[in-house]
Amino acid sequence: MTVSRKIYISGRVQGVFFRDSTRQVATQLGLSGGVRNLRDGRVEVQVCGEENQVEKLINWLETGPKLAKVTTIEVTELDSDALAHVPAGQFAIWPTQ
Repeated sequence: MTVSRKIYISGRVQGVFFRDSTRQVATQLGLSGGVRNLRDGRVEVQVCGEENQVEKLINWLETGPKLAKVTTIEVTELDSDALAHVPAGQFAIWPTQ
């Protein structure tokens, strides 16, 4: 079953290769979507894919890359049309918002 999620990650998550690492893991899992830094210091991930693969990404995001220190992670459902513009299997680093 295909699901879409929006995830906010807080902690030491900027300047530690979080976005690049997230893109790499998501691509390996065959997921679509993107990741961006937020001006408030968090990282936002929007992802779409098979539920079990999305769950694997979420589990990885709870720790992140080696230099990261994740303190909180917030996961919400995302409207299935929200990522309709993203080609299947493409996971991008989006500009900071």
